[in-house]
Amino acid sequence: MKTLQYLNKTKFFILAITAITFSSCSNDDNPVNEEEVITTVTATLTNGVNVITLSSRDLDGDGPNAPVITVSGNLSANTTYSGTVSFLNETADPIDNITTEILEEGVDHQLFFQAPSALGTFTYNDTDANGKPIGLQFSLLTGNAGSGNLTITLRHLPNKSASGVTGGDITNAGGATDAQVTYPIIIN
Repeated sequence: MKTLQYLNKTKFFILAITAITFSSCSNDDNPVNEEEVITTVTATLTNGVNVITLSSRDLDGDGPNAPVITVSGNLSANTTYSGTVSFLNETADPIDNITTEILEEGVDHQLFFQAPSALGTFTYNDTDANGKPIGLQFSLLTGNAGSGNLTITLRHLPNKSASGVTGGDITNAGGATDAQVTYPIIIN
């Protein structure tokens, strides 16, 4: 009986030491890739000297304050605009430009532009290492006069080979949403 109690105490001791050892070890060889904080999304639409800036700033992240959305002006009907999108973390000091990381990891990211077809047609003007779209650079051919919402979504690890995804259809993209902003658009 004393042998059995000794074995049980020994097993407990070994398990306790093992648990403490494993919980106190850190694995510095595999650093955690933390999700980037995105506070500001800016889309810039340019046609000659006509520049329209769409901006969303959410400096408290998931805090109680809603993002501040601004649109600097109206778009012209039946006009082609060159577009760019940038992403910042303005809570970092200095401000962190997330756009560079999105470009470097292009195969893992894609932007989607969702708007009523009457507002216009979007075309991707940049590609990743596999020839698939990223969306940091794009073109917009506006439709006739009208209004509606433009939603810009940044997806991480989308399935770029899924049906419609390379054409900008988010339906089958999957992946995780890193940022999503909706801007009110008016076309004159």
